[in-house]
Amino acid sequence: MRQYELVFILKTNLDEEATEAVIDKVKGIIENNGAEVTKLDKWGKRRLAYEIKHTREGYYVIINFKGEPAVAGELDRILKITDEVLRHIIVRNDD
Repeated sequence: MRQYELVFILKTNLDEEATEAVIDKVKGIIENNGAEVTKLDKWGKRRLAYEIKHTREGYYVIINFKGEPAVAGELDRILKITDEVLRHIIVRNDD
């Protein structure tokens, strides 16, 4: 199993329940594909370095997980088509 770090930015026009629902959805995708979430960190609203889709702020979430490369591929595919996500990146952590 490999270590991965996922950072994604959600739209800030979502209410608290919708934001939690998206975070739970992402966490569920990771766990349902046989990976293990080791750390989940919610940074909250932050100002973006540059405007994305006419938005100046985003809700940052960082998830560290252990899993196979197929999990990262599936997660990348789903996050690309999720409307609430402005940007995401999945990075493999090498020890």
